Amino acid sequence: MATAATLALGPAGPATADTQRPAPARQSATAHGLASVTDLFAQRLLLADKVAAAKYGTDTPIDDPAREAQILSDVRSRAAGLGLDPDAVAAVLQDQIEANKLVQRGLHARWDAHPGERPTERPDLAEEVRPALDRITTGLLAALAGTERTRAVPSCGPRVAVAAGWSVYTHRLDALHLEGLGRALPSVCAGSR
Repeated sequence: MATAATLALGPAGPATADTQRPAPARQSATAHGLASVTDLFAQRLLLADKVAAAKYGTDTPIDDPAREAQILSDVRSRAAGLGLDPDAVAAVLQDQIEANKLVQRGLHARWDAHPGERPTERPDLAEEVRPALDRITTGLLAALAGTERTRAVPSCGPRVAVAAGWSVYTHRLDALHLEGLGRALPSVCAGSR
């Protein structure tokens, strides 16, 4: 899906978590609200830059199974409270986690290869980054609830592709973040599980 967005939009400029991005002028009518989901995916991917910077050069590993299990347990219970399928919502969040780790690994490799691009500041995971990720997760749960019917129809796949293309353009995702977005999308549509 993300490849189609790349072909349609051409190369995007570099993405960083600190860059101001213009608000979308309007959402594509064909996306039917799914841009609310893909925009949150893009925001989460851009925060992966700060997670990577916080972990780079430390003993903190990219993989954190205990934190991941805590997040998935939390979203399962919150999904049930919203009347959503807890396993389906956990699958979406698992894809977000894997997409973020893909971006973190890519950034660490880039920084190893190009020391001049290494981050100059180390964001605080507990005080700065995780609260922002938690806010995005809350927004994502609401967006999943708001798009539940759209995500269950057979045309969900093409609609997600359109919404993803819009989010790639709006957030100016670079190739690494575009790859992450592609990894984040598989579980969005109900028929894909």
